[in-house]
Amino acid sequence: MQQVVAYLGPGGTFTEVAARHFFTGQTARFDPYPNISNVLDAVSEGRAEYGVVPIENSIEGTVTMTMDWLIHQVDLTLKAELTLPISQQLISASRREFHEIKKVYSHPQAVAQCRMFLHQHLPHAEIEYTSSTAAAVQSMMEQPEQPWAAIGTRLARSLYRAEFLGEDIQDHDHNQTRFVMVGTADAPLLQRTQEDKAKSTYAIRLNSDYPGALHRVLSAFASRQLNLTKIESRPTKKELGSYYFILDVERDCQDERLASAIAEIEKLGCDVRWFGSYPVYQDQPVTTSVPQGKGAR
Repeated sequence: MQQVVAYLGPGGTFTEVAARHFFTGQTARFDPYPNISNVLDAVSEGRAEYGVVPIENSIEGTVTMTMDWLIHQVDLTLKAELTLPISQQLISASRREFHEIKKVYSHPQAVAQCRMFLHQHLPHAEIEYTSSTAAAVQSMMEQPEQPWAAIGTRLARSLYRAEFLGEDIQDHDHNQTRFVMVGTADAPLLQRTQEDKAKSTYAIRLNSDYPGALHRVLSAFASRQLNLTKIESRPTKKELGSYYFILDVERDCQDERLASAIAEIEKLGCDVRWFGSYPVYQDQPVTTSVPQGKGAR
């Protein structure tokens, strides 16, 4: 049976590259959606079995739309994670000099990743934000006669037959983005090999705020030598100063030490929500090619 995979589109985004990598060698239909919330809603409402969205960038940090929508709007499970190297390209409909460019389209994260380049080479250009880097290229190409450019992917440049004005324009060489695949609770995990790491994600809300409250939660992991690869706070949206603490733990939820740590935290009166235990794919070759005619599905 063909799986339907929703991803942040249109065709040519880094998210599409990640989605296709998750399903390498499998039969799947890839459906683009205009923003992250639409992708997650499509899975929650049964229009897709899986969804792929960005969740964190090494330069700009957490993609807050992804995290907040998962916390507050949908009940989905994380099924897999992949980290991709990100290189941004300055693209235009035709060859132009930098001083000719009047407007640059792109996603806010991509713009933030290229701040110094824009400051040095295009300080005069207006910035217009779009829902994705591929949408930026698409919008720019709708009026090819205009002196516009977009920050996007090599894949988008190829799909829309645009021109490079600048390659690898990101401010930092080690620019990476984590992507997650989500599904409903009964959607199966992708297969994991012995080399793939396992990770579990939790949202923890303290029952009360007192000195050392968060320390007691973290001590439950530290005393069991459980490695937290990430910890951050997100507002509960109920009152000022009330937070969820999002934790990534390098263990499967069935690990005895992790289960014991969670049990201890729950005994403290904390609310604990499990977002999933999943394979972490890394150090694998990633293709950026998309079969012709399928990029805009």
